[in-house]
Amino acid sequence: MRIIDMECSISGLKNETAAPADPAPRATGRAGYGMANYGRIFKSRAEGSPREAAVPVADLIAKTSGLGVEKSVVFGVSNDQQAEILEGFPDRFLGLARLSAWSGMAGVRELEFRVREQGFRALGVSALVDKLPAGDRRYYPLYGKAAELGVPVRIYSSMSYANDTPYDLGHPRNLDQIAIDFPELKIIGGLGGWPWVNEMVALVRRHPNLHLDTSAHRPKYFAETGTGWDMLMRFGNSLIQDKVLVGLSAVLIGQSYETLIQEYLDLPLKDAVKEKWLYGNAARLFELD
Repeated sequence: MRIIDMECSISGLKNETAAPADPAPRATGRAGYGMANYGRIFKSRAEGSPREAAVPVADLIAKTSGLGVEKSVVFGVSNDQQAEILEGFPDRFLGLARLSAWSGMAGVRELEFRVREQGFRALGVSALVDKLPAGDRRYYPLYGKAAELGVPVRIYSSMSYANDTPYDLGHPRNLDQIAIDFPELKIIGGLGGWPWVNEMVALVRRHPNLHLDTSAHRPKYFAETGTGWDMLMRFGNSLIQDKVLVGLSAVLIGQSYETLIQEYLDLPLKDAVKEKWLYGNAARLFELD
């Protein structure tokens, strides 16, 4: 089974250029407050013994290629670091230019540079980082440029555990107006919209160019009743089978690639649908085949 991983972590990069500073810094001085609350929420995961850790690029390729992973979107590094990776391994990674709504026209120019000159394949924006819902008009110049360039935008679409900001900053309802205003823009709702999965699935069915990815979530829970994923499993196997992309998030989840891939293969999906989730849908969206 071929795989395109929408979220993977690496280490050992030479270029240590930091990501742009958060334009609206959070209060993180107290444990369990702001972004630090993620450490409290996922304490049990952090205290466990992760069976997968971030590794250098060459090691990641060696580790995952034998498992069927053909391309990956790198997570948790700056745009300059991604450019370094793309220069060295242009056929193995999909660059996602992470830009802020606060960057204005400088961000628009950077997106064009990253795509046209450095081979990036998508735009990434995050309400969690910017403290702005994705439908805020300050993002619109970036969306317009992505539509012009013909690249998808991946938008953070899930609950925020940063308890100094509204929990629903990443609600998938924010994707609706974007899809209305930019019908030609290819949109990926990152992290599957949990806990608003029903609404995410409904919106994905409603808009032809809206998709979702499963990053940051353990696939073995998708088929368990009561976990909130019932609608994804029902319609992801039928009406929106062409709209689901997979993010393994091995380092973030703390499980091995082998374990996570097998959990996807064990889901009660038709074999043809598994191929679409794991490879075909992303390959079509990024125009790889």
